[in-house]
Amino acid sequence: MNPSSFFESNKANSLTQESGWHAQNTVDRELIEARMASTEALFAVDSVGAFEFTDAVRPGKHSTIPLQQGYRRELFRSRSRNMELPMILAAATKEVLFDLFLDLMNPLGKLVDCVLETSHSHGDGSHEDLYREKIDLPVLMSTLCDYESLLLNDGCTGVAVVNPAKQLEVQLDEHKMLMIYAEDLKPFERILFEYDVWPMENMRFITEEDHVHSSRPVYQKQFDQLSFRLGMDIFCFEVRPRTCSCFSRFDWGRVFCS
Repeated sequence: MNPSSFFESNKANSLTQESGWHAQNTVDRELIEARMASTEALFAVDSVGAFEFTDAVRPGKHSTIPLQQGYRRELFRSRSRNMELPMILAAATKEVLFDLFLDLMNPLGKLVDCVLETSHSHGDGSHEDLYREKIDLPVLMSTLCDYESLLLNDGCTGVAVVNPAKQLEVQLDEHKMLMIYAEDLKPFERILFEYDVWPMENMRFITEEDHVHSSRPVYQKQFDQLSFRLGMDIFCFEVRPRTCSCFSRFDWGRVFCS
């Protein structure tokens, strides 16, 4: 065997493989760049009609849901706890969302538990819940007000305020939807009415079709600060039904999850 032909052959193979890798890498990068540009375009849309978005989430490119302010009643069922509980799913425009969330806490009582939800470090559709028991409601509300931007605009942060003894809960989730659980929903409905949030026939939500979440590195730092101030403990680790694919551009400083 001619040694020179062996090395020439392997050199040629090596160049071919390198060329193929470079071409594939270029294609992958172009696809990612194109997808991120498309996603960035979605976030250039701030509102649909009178409904104004936070920075946390947007309908997907092919979404057909007519987003609006309003709510619908449902029945929450838990097989593991063998229980049923009336609930409300609500959507509110950005201008009133945070104040409404704070006011909805008032029927919970003076002493509550708090749950912070984070998916900042999880691109596989999972999240962590951090739990704090027995915190004075005025103290909690004051602390949450210091992080209003995080809670409204981060698509990887959610918060729930709970009175477990009375089976009451108010949640502002990652989609910036409001969820209310209670045997008697009337006190919460009266608050919704004050903010012009009314029951709507055939009410649909952003979670029911394709949508995109958005986050920024600074929000993960703020989340860590908030959890520290509230004295949170890691409560559980869960897998969500959706799969989240994340793309980051450090020059934009934003992470998208669809």
